[in-house]
Amino acid sequence: MSVSRRSFFARAGAIAAAQGLALKAQQKRAVPVDPGATPQDPRMGVGNIEKQFRYYDRRSKVALIKGDNRRKMISDSLVAIDDQIRPVLKTRKYVLIKPNGNDPSRELISTQADTVHGIMDYLGPRFKGQVVVAECCGDTAKETTSKFGWDKIFAEHKAFNMKFDVPNEDPNHYELLYGIDYDMHLIPIRMGARFVDPDAFVISAGVLKTHNMVVATMSIKNMVLGAAMTPPPGVKAEWGASDKRKFHVGIRAGNYNIYLGARMMKPNWGVGLIDGFEGMEGNGPVSGTPVPHRIAIASTDFLAADRVGLECMGIDAGWPGYLNYAYQGGVGQYDLAKIDVVGAKIADVQRKYRLHADVDRMLQWRGPMEDLPPNLGRNRRPVEEDLSAYA
Repeated sequence: MSVSRRSFFARAGAIAAAQGLALKAQQKRAVPVDPGATPQDPRMGVGNIEKQFRYYDRRSKVALIKGDNRRKMISDSLVAIDDQIRPVLKTRKYVLIKPNGNDPSRELISTQADTVHGIMDYLGPRFKGQVVVAECCGDTAKETTSKFGWDKIFAEHKAFNMKFDVPNEDPNHYELLYGIDYDMHLIPIRMGARFVDPDAFVISAGVLKTHNMVVATMSIKNMVLGAAMTPPPGVKAEWGASDKRKFHVGIRAGNYNIYLGARMMKPNWGVGLIDGFEGMEGNGPVSGTPVPHRIAIASTDFLAADRVGLECMGIDAGWPGYLNYAYQGGVGQYDLAKIDVVGAKIADVQRKYRLHADVDRMLQWRGPMEDLPPNLGRNRRPVEEDLSAYA
């Protein structure tokens, strides 16, 4: 059979295109390349550094509920840790629910109406104060309440005088967190004062999702990123004017800033609640695909809740930088052997979530930092001689 020059190149192009698609498919299925933890510099105290971290030394309790009714699962998860909640709840003036987004109609990526109803079902016989739902967003509190149907949710729980609060409506009401930017320079980050109010019992109503910067997002990231101040509703600001952007400053600084936010906000945290009725895998936290997981997770220790969430998603606990920093900094319990899981068993509900396509880049925080000369700051003497000066 004769082959013309034109048909030959057409076939060659088709074969190359097919090979390219096959390679992309293979890359999507490939196991992420983990660069491993950064080797400690000998001058930083090899052998003792692990003992110097502020690891959380108490056991934590996490509820893991499996079911087919989101509202009941959420309520049941809180009931399962009632003994942990009540002592703190009775000391607070009001409950603050931090949703994952302000639009319950965005079913896969936002906190759902039944999640809030489940929280209120638990609070009903146990709390008599006001309940506030708060999120920094681009609409006023009045607009958000009616536009996204929060008024219908609130109507079912009139006794709690519920309202939606948009902290960035008042741009002057904030507390400062000092983080770092791309260049490792100190930057002030405005955090809505409502989220660090010592009178509030804070419930983070997060959603179980993969993420495009920190591998996975659950209760802690929902809390910290949602507290960062954005321009007031109706104000068209230039790119970068939102303090939320100050957490998106590269893999290393971004993880570290979230840890700093967690440490700042921890004192008035009440419950880390994770809705995994329908999780998200792939290119989360917005563009992923649904996972009908049918679980709910709750704990007064936000870090322990997120640790159990990672296990349920089949994600290596050593991968999310901000959670590892939070453990080293004493924010909560991350050691699974020191977490008491009540309800379902992790092994019975565990699924392997498909991670974001850029997960290899996210894991680079674990490897050596290579954007500076490796010997910067050292003199010409051998390391051993340097160490002798501190003997």
